[in-house]
Amino acid sequence: MIFHDMRNFRLALIALALTAVVTSTAEAEVGVGAQPIEGAELIFDGSRKMLDAKWQYWDGPRFSSAPPIKWKIVDDPVDSGTVLMTDDPAAAGGKYGTADVVTKKKYRDFRLHIEFLVMRKGGNSGVYLQNRYEIQVLDGDKTKHGMGAVINETPSPYHAYLGVGKWNAYDITFRAARFENGQRTEKAQVSMYFNGTKVHSNQTISQVWGGKFSGIDGGNDGGKGITDVPGGLKLQCEGHDVRYRNIWIKELDLVEADTEFTD
Repeated sequence: MIFHDMRNFRLALIALALTAVVTSTAEAEVGVGAQPIEGAELIFDGSRKMLDAKWQYWDGPRFSSAPPIKWKIVDDPVDSGTVLMTDDPAAAGGKYGTADVVTKKKYRDFRLHIEFLVMRKGGNSGVYLQNRYEIQVLDGDKTKHGMGAVINETPSPYHAYLGVGKWNAYDITFRAARFENGQRTEKAQVSMYFNGTKVHSNQTISQVWGGKFSGIDGGNDGGKGITDVPGGLKLQCEGHDVRYRNIWIKELDLVEADTEFTD
């Protein structure tokens, strides 16, 4: 590229600098280590204090643990600091729904960042949006029931998974189902980055899968009876060693049926 005067050269340098800033900012907003965006609330910082303040057990039909939360705060196996371990005796043997934890606060539309680490092959957990719709955490499974899938509705984007013993990140924009006169008129919708790679784009979610033990509305008309109530962010305990850290969320009001990222 040839510049015929210094003014054009300076403008080009400014443009390059701005491009670098924008690119850096965009990359920092998704992926492992992403910090809360403006207006977001940190809901897990690795401490027992925040776990007890912002989370509780989901008292569902299969719940068999008891407060306080038995999940452990342990050392980060990769970096410094402490993290949350999905360890509760009630869930031993893979008994899902017995000891899941959910935020005390309930949400409709939101932007979510969450990081997880699977310690052993076959490690199993799950991230439940509104305590309804599961984004799967399951090492080794590349099916519609597998890692990173909007469970039973999309193929697993397994190619984006970094593997056992490494931190992974989901960045999600979620829009709740819409209703008129008590009837669902628009399905829930989600877009997601997995470790900085776009894997779901305006994906609609038809129902709650997994039955009545899985979350809100799971027992309503086979999971198709979605109700017009908000729900918390839930983490699933299935007797496997999966760790979580750096969880933050920003409430949104998505008027249009569009979950493409703006932040």
